[in-house]
Amino acid sequence: MGQPDGRGLMPPLFVAEISSNHNRNLDRCLDFVDTAAGIGCGAVKFQLFRLTDLFAPEILARSRRHRQRQAYELPPAFLPALAERCRRQGLLFGCTPFSLDAVARLAKLADFLKIASYELLWTPLLEACAATGLPVMLSTGMADAAEVGQAVSVLRRAGCRELTVLHCVSAYPLPPEQANLAAMDSLRRALGTKIGWSDHSRQPGVIHRAVHRFGADVVEFHLDLDGEGAEYGPGHCWLPREMAAVIRDAAIGRAADGDGIKQAAPSERADRDWRADPADGLRPRRPVRRTFPGDDES
Repeated sequence: MGQPDGRGLMPPLFVAEISSNHNRNLDRCLDFVDTAAGIGCGAVKFQLFRLTDLFAPEILARSRRHRQRQAYELPPAFLPALAERCRRQGLLFGCTPFSLDAVARLAKLADFLKIASYELLWTPLLEACAATGLPVMLSTGMADAAEVGQAVSVLRRAGCRELTVLHCVSAYPLPPEQANLAAMDSLRRALGTKIGWSDHSRQPGVIHRAVHRFGADVVEFHLDLDGEGAEYGPGHCWLPREMAAVIRDAAIGRAADGDGIKQAAPSERADRDWRADPADGLRPRRPVRRTFPGDDES
């Protein structure tokens, strides 16, 4: 997923997670796709669940709060239109399945599948995702290293050939001091996969650190259009203008990395001979003094 830059490096893929901020409105869903493209994302991700496939019946029977989540379901009928709009906008269309039926629905529509942190332990779902042959992203919130390693082994055995593991902390919002971004290096060494960051912090500094210090291949973030989405209230969802600045600055920072060879940059080469001459400590070097035409018009 994604294309290398001019130095052969893969820039971060920014993935706009829509969650339930679509409010079950197709026009709003399509606005999310268009907005994500406009702020510089490379992918958009929705979630496909039915409440009865998400929570055990004994929980739903006793919890009105959980039953209310039925209002957040994405209508499956929206999927073809979303996939088409993503492709028209040059975006990858991703989706998180929360049931085996959802995996089957997405197999021929999605460009990649995302496994949510809460489903990391569910082996049949991991196997079904891998069996589609699609690239898979795996979120790792709440998991320890052994659980992540086991999930990755399941995916690989089931045929997953393109896997990105996302370091994640499942707090909404996430206190930045608990981000533990250094775990990205540990996961990269242990797993040999692409590594990314799934953000719940809504802090530009956290994302920049994930990209520039820890080399995130992917940055997933929760997006809302206007502060009116179902999940905006807790404080973990970015607004378009906020994330547009982060994506722009991340691209500028990545472009500034260079090739690591210490040498004069093209923009400063003309001034090399205007440095102090070693013989007398005066500027410019003596060859320039002899040929300098001057600019005194008196």
